Amino acid sequence: MKCFASFPRFKDGRNALELQVKDANSGSLWLFRVSVRKNNYLKPVFSKGWCNFVQSKNLKAGDKVKFYKEEDDQGSGAQFKIKAKKAVKIFGVVFGYANA
Repeated sequence: MKCFASFPRFKDGRNALELQVKDANSGSLWLFRVSVRKNNYLKPVFSKGWCNFVQSKNLKAGDKVKFYKEEDDQGSGAQFKIKAKKAVKIFGVVFGYANA
């Protein structure tokens, strides 16, 4: 699954892991729990920490969230990042997106 390819691998048959993610807009660190079901349905689910992130950014339906992996500036390896963008609406019509 393309969206799952860059996540760290689950070890020892586990179906969940803790993932530290840096907010690309503020630099804050977030800790999410990522899991998949134990059957063949491998769609990742974010649980622990996710609701706090959504509430802190005041995200609503129609806003965008991007997860990505990026090499650290100090050369210490890859780092997972998250970027939230809020829909900018005028009279209910989306005209663009602004950093959340």
